[in-house]
Amino acid sequence: MDQDLINAVASLSSSTALQQTKKSSDISMDDFLKILAASMSNPSMSADSSSSGSGGTDYISQLVQFTTLEQLNTLSDTLTTSTLIGQQQQAFQLIGKQVTMNGEEGNESGKVEKVRFQNGYATLVVNGREYKMSALQEVGE
Repeated sequence: MDQDLINAVASLSSSTALQQTKKSSDISMDDFLKILAASMSNPSMSADSSSSGSGGTDYISQLVQFTTLEQLNTLSDTLTTSTLIGQQQQAFQLIGKQVTMNGEEGNESGKVEKVRFQNGYATLVVNGREYKMSALQEVGE
C-alpha cells in the first residue's frame, strides 16, 4: 500500500477532533485505525481489496463511515442528556401546582408534593403516589 496513505491515516488517530469517550462494548477510533493500518500494510488480510483495485478508497470510505457513526452516537447521547435535563426542569416547575394524573385506577388530582428521579427520568409525587411525567393530564394553579 501507499506509505503516504498509511501515514495520513495514522496521523488522524492523534487528531483531537477524533477523540471520544469509550464504552466497554464499543470499538474506539484508535482501535479502528490500528485495524485499518494493519489491513492496509498486509494486503493478504483483505482479499477483496486486491481484486477490486480500489483498496485505498475502500479504506478511506470505511474511515468516513466509522467517523460518521461515532459522531451520530455522540449526537444521540447529547440529545438524550438534553431531553432529560429539559424534563427535569419541567418537573421542578410543577412542584406545588395542582395537577391531574392518569393512574392505574383512573385520573387522580392533587398537588405535586415532590419530584423524584429514577435513572435520570423525573417522576412526580402526587397524593403520596409516584407518577411518570407521561401520566400528566392537566396542570392548574
